[in-house]
Amino acid sequence: MSFIEWGALGQVLVAGLIVGAGIPALFALGLRLLAGTTSADVPAAPPSAARGADANDAPTSRVVAIPRPSPARLAGAIACMGVVVGAIAFGLVFLVSGGH
Repeated sequence: MSFIEWGALGQVLVAGLIVGAGIPALFALGLRLLAGTTSADVPAAPPSAARGADANDAPTSRVVAIPRPSPARLAGAIACMGVVVGAIAFGLVFLVSGGH
């Protein structure tokens, strides 16, 4: 006699992997796709002691340009975020409707 229902255990394991790892991974992928890529690294600013300035001086004006993502990356990010929002909405509707 077996006390473990292996089919139910498998379903819980798959659901946990999808919801617990899949949805956050899609969210992270969507954020990564939204981040622009840079072709050149911005050089690091020298420390304030090396410049001869004290810690209360305002930093020098430095412009950091973040390029926009390409249309393909933007579409992928929107798709990832749409799946995440859809999964959250489905979960909420499922719970509110009395699903267990």
